[in-house]
Amino acid sequence: MKKEDLPNILPVFPLSNFIIFPKTTVPLNIFEPRYIQMVDACMKSNRIIGMIQPKKSGKLKKPDLHEVGCAGKIISFNETDDGRYIIILNGICRFRVAEEIKNENLYRECAVKYDDYFGDLQEKTEEINFSDLKLIFQNFKGLFKKQGYDINWKEIEKQTLDETINTLSMASPFSLEEKQILLESKNLNLRKEKLEEILKTYIVDNFNNKTLQ
Repeated sequence: MKKEDLPNILPVFPLSNFIIFPKTTVPLNIFEPRYIQMVDACMKSNRIIGMIQPKKSGKLKKPDLHEVGCAGKIISFNETDDGRYIIILNGICRFRVAEEIKNENLYRECAVKYDDYFGDLQEKTEEINFSDLKLIFQNFKGLFKKQGYDINWKEIEKQTLDETINTLSMASPFSLEEKQILLESKNLNLRKEKLEEILKTYIVDNFNNKTLQ
């Protein structure tokens, strides 16, 4: 997708402890009326949704939003017999929220800017040696096992290095704030460094520390 094709106003789906990265795909089970309405509207236009994490502040039904999220395109859509939507979202480009738009819809919309993250649209991936990931893999395997997560490591090891780092960032049992730090990391090398930093806090503190100091 070209930068001029990115919409300046995005319907947003605030989902706690959930991030997506460009060039990754995630399935979503949509059942709340507001998000059913949002998907209906998206399917009639550009199929693009802004995934963003809510903060722990604001109203219960309308929490404050983090500044950075990721736009994703609906690449698969299925409706179940009980009226739910099962969609697959493909990450396109991260964005920064400029302001929330007042509307009459059940769902929220934001005016967004992509300027800080146009690098997400480039096809070329950054160079990272697989040996750089060895320690990350070891630490992750210990952490996932300790927390009872079941991960198909053979499938992850088949991915490209950027896909691997992004998949581990998304699937990790980290806190909302830690995942946000990973999402906002400008490039892959920075994300790898942050990933290592966060992992160290879990290893050092016997997996009890849930926040990055």
